[in-house]
Amino acid sequence: MLFAALMAPLGPFEPAPLLAVAVSGGADSLALALLADGWARARGGAAVGLIVDHRLRPESGEEAAVTAQRLAARGIPAEILTLHGLQPGPALAERAREARYAALTAGARRRGIVHLLLGHHAGDQAETVAMRRLSGSGADGLAGMAAVAETGDVRLLRPLLGVPPGWMRRWLREHEMEWVEDPSNRNPKALRSRLRALSADAAGDGVLIRAAGEAAAARGEARARREAAVAAELAERVAFHAEAYALLAPGPLSPAALAALLRTLGGAAHAPSPAQVAALAANPRPATLGGVRLLPAGRLGCGFLLCREEAAMAPPRAASPGAVWDGRFRLRTAACPPEGAEIGAVGVAAELRKLPMARALPAAVRRTLPAIRREGRLCAVPHLGWPDAATCAAVPLDFAPSRPAAAAPFRPAGPVLA
Repeated sequence: MLFAALMAPLGPFEPAPLLAVAVSGGADSLALALLADGWARARGGAAVGLIVDHRLRPESGEEAAVTAQRLAARGIPAEILTLHGLQPGPALAERAREARYAALTAGARRRGIVHLLLGHHAGDQAETVAMRRLSGSGADGLAGMAAVAETGDVRLLRPLLGVPPGWMRRWLREHEMEWVEDPSNRNPKALRSRLRALSADAAGDGVLIRAAGEAAAARGEARARREAAVAAELAERVAFHAEAYALLAPGPLSPAALAALLRTLGGAAHAPSPAQVAALAANPRPATLGGVRLLPAGRLGCGFLLCREEAAMAPPRAASPGAVWDGRFRLRTAACPPEGAEIGAVGVAAELRKLPMARALPAAVRRTLPAIRREGRLCAVPHLGWPDAATCAAVPLDFAPSRPAAAAPFRPAGPVLA
């Protein structure tokens, strides 16, 4: 198997590619780090390992340090990202996964790296599809994990989705590389662990995993076509604005396109129920759904204005560089906010009433813009240029929803390799 062949459909890549690799210390991610480093070096680039220490087991810190040493011995720099505040309890796996992804993407962002590689393999894909089927997932969910997933500023790449896990272990043994075995992977309380045990296919090259991978790839191709159609529809019917609102041309639109609009403008990970979305898509009208308001466009033109529902917005949060408020706006990592400042909604601010930029926006949009405050005093509203350009430049806030309304089409994994 040539790693270059697995990377080729995941591009484009810059001439001297810089890659970040999520490394748990296990065989799969460790093999990926070595393969990615060799691939990048051959093209004049480099790879860095990002190791997350979740601190959920007493030995996790030592395992992270050992993994960093193993990478360093192969000339691969690594950074240990320590998670704080994770506690055992309900939905621990989901909370840990969200915290891990947040730390990894932040680590890649700090280094200016666009491509973050993840070590999911064919066995993981088969288990994911099985878990989603058991939970009643629809066609998109049964497409499994994407080989390429676009986020606001990082591309998640899974080049090993078609590779059985046994291959990585054999490759590491051939290259005299040891790895860490995480005992939580054998925890019978976890559904993924139980499915793995039931498959009785530790190497991941059996017929069931191959069939699951091929089915997921076929569903992925169908999903890619659907997402491309949504992207084309949005491009034709919708105008997005940096102030986190959109203008929709008159007439019905597809439920999938409306769902993407609601998810993006509402800053949510998922859209409202399909039945609610379908009813509103067939007959767009003034309404509130999924934390988003639909209003007549009025002086902005024909059709409808879509903006955030003021009552559904998140409370203020600390204005630390890189912070995301309301799932929609991110304070850039190079920002220099005042000490003790917070990000929150503009609301009704008398200081802004006479600003031409403020008066140009509908009140429903203006009140939902992000503002920087300190001890309750309004300091800056970057989207309105208030109070001046220099102050706003120190606290740049970007509309950066967790999931773009339309990114590159879903790219499914290839067939499972022997």
